[in-house]
Amino acid sequence: MHFPTDDAGHPLAERFRAFIRNPPFPCVGAKSALSRRRLTVMVARDIASDAEDGRIYAALLAVIYRYRSRPSLFQSFAVLFEGPARLSEAAFEDHLWTRAQSLSDRDSRLGQAYDSRVSPDPESPHFSLSFGGEAFFLLGLHPQASRPARRFEAPALVFNLHDQFERLRSEGRYEGLREAILERDIAWAGSANPMLARHGERSEACQYSGRIVQENWACPFSHRPAAGPRPDAQDRARISADMRGGAFAV
Repeated sequence: MHFPTDDAGHPLAERFRAFIRNPPFPCVGAKSALSRRRLTVMVARDIASDAEDGRIYAALLAVIYRYRSRPSLFQSFAVLFEGPARLSEAAFEDHLWTRAQSLSDRDSRLGQAYDSRVSPDPESPHFSLSFGGEAFFLLGLHPQASRPARRFEAPALVFNLHDQFERLRSEGRYEGLREAILERDIAWAGSANPMLARHGERSEACQYSGRIVQENWACPFSHRPAAGPRPDAQDRARISADMRGGAFAV
C-alpha cells in the first residue's frame, strides 16, 4: 500500500497551522512544535470510519522512529479529518475512543509491547495510550467543543509522546510550561479546564476528548493483548519499513 508523504500543503492543514498561530491559542508547546517545524500533519477522510486506520498507524510508527532517531522536544502528530463536521461532544468522544481502540488493537496484533512506563488500565492514574512501545497523550478537537482551545473547524486527533513530558520534568521545565498554558487558557476561555490534572493524580483518559465528564464516567477503552503467535520476521520487517518510510509532512 502506498502512503502519501506530504499533507502539509492540504488546505485543512494550512488552516490548522493558522489555528495554532492565532495569538490567543494557549498551547505554547504546540506553537513551539509548529515554529520548529516539528508538527507532523496527516489529513484523513472520516473520523467515524476505520478505512484509514492502517495509514494512521503507519504514520504513528514513523513519528516514533523519527523521535527515537532524533529525540528533539516539542514534536507532535496531528490527524485532521475532513468530516463529519457536525458532531456533538458526546458523539465526537465516541469516535475518538473508537479510533484509539482500533489503533491499539492493531498494535497488539503486531506484537507491540505496551510502554512499561504507563498503565493500559484507563482507570489508573498512570494510564496512557501506547503505540509501537511508546506512550502517547491524545488531544481531541472538533467544531462543537465547549473549550475554545479545542474548537477547530474539523475533527482532529493530536498525539503527543509522553517521553517529552518526562524529559521536560527532568529538566525542570514542565511546571513552568504547564502554568503558562493554564494562564493563557483561562485568559481565552474565561475559566480553567476542570478536566486537567497532572499525570499520576488521576487518569488522563477523561482529558482526551475535551468534554466535561462526571465522576462516574467510564472510559470505553480496553487494552486487548494479542492472543496467538507473535509476528514473524516478515511482519517485523514490514513494521520496520513503515516506521522508516511512513513519514508525513512537518
